[in-house]
Amino acid sequence: SMASSWNPELIERVGAALAEETRAMGCHVLLGPCVNIVRTPLAGRNFESYAEDPYLAGRIGVAWVMGVQSKNVGASLKHYACNNQEIERTRGNSVVDERTLREIYLAQFETIVKEARPWTVMCSYNRINGVYGSQNHYLLNQILKGEWSFDGAVVSDWGANHTTVESVQGGLDIEMPGPAKYYGRLLAEAVLNWQIDEAAVEDAVRRILRLILRCGQSDDPAGVVNTPEHQALARELAEESITLLKNDKRVLPLN
Repeated sequence: SMASSWNPELIERVGAALAEETRAMGCHVLLGPCVNIVRTPLAGRNFESYAEDPYLAGRIGVAWVMGVQSKNVGASLKHYACNNQEIERTRGNSVVDERTLREIYLAQFETIVKEARPWTVMCSYNRINGVYGSQNHYLLNQILKGEWSFDGAVVSDWGANHTTVESVQGGLDIEMPGPAKYYGRLLAEAVLNWQIDEAAVEDAVRRILRLILRCGQSDDPAGVVNTPEHQALARELAEESITLLKNDKRVLPLN
C-alpha cells in the first residue's frame, strides 16, 4: 500500500506516526523498512516489502526512514541482502552476478543508506554467493561500511548468526536475539586467544555505543498510540494506495 501511493511525503508522515507509537511502547528502534525486491509471489514477507522495482523501493524507503528517525527512533533497514524467497530462507544460497546484485538487489539499500542514514542495517538469513549475510565481508565491510560509508550498527536477523570469529571479522556488530549464543563469553575468549583482530571488536563497540547515544538523545515526549490523528493518517494512506486499472480496448486478459 505504501509503495502504491507513489507519495514519499505521505510516507514520511506515516514514518513519524510509527515512531510516535514505537516510543509509546518503550522501544528505541523499529525493525524496518524491508526493501527486498518482490521477486516471487511465494515470498511470505512480500507484504513487508514495497515493490518489484528498486527505484520505487528506494524512494519509499528513504521517506519511511526519514519519518521514523525525525522522532529520534532508529530504523533497521532490512534484509541485507537478496532475501527474496521463503524456501530454505534461513540457509538458502542466492547466486547473483555483480551487475544484477548492484542494479536490482542492492540499489535501494544504497539509496536509503546514503540519503536517510538509518541507525541500523539488519543482515539477511541466507547466503549470498555462498557466504552467509551475517559474515559476508564483501557486503558488510567493503560495500556497506566502505563504499557507502554506513556509520550505524549491523544487526543480525533473529538467529541468523552462525559464528563468532567470522561474523565479527565479516562486519556483524550485534547478534540477535539475546542472550548471546556466539558472542558474549565466546567472543571474549576469541579476543584473548588472538583468534580475532581486536580492531574489529573495537569497531563493533563504537557502532553499538553510537546507537546507544542516538537512542538517548531525545527530549521528545513518551509517544502516543492509536490516536484519532494516526487513524486518519492510516485511512489517508489506504485511500492513496488504491489503484484503478481500466481495461481500455479490452487489452485484458493477456493471452
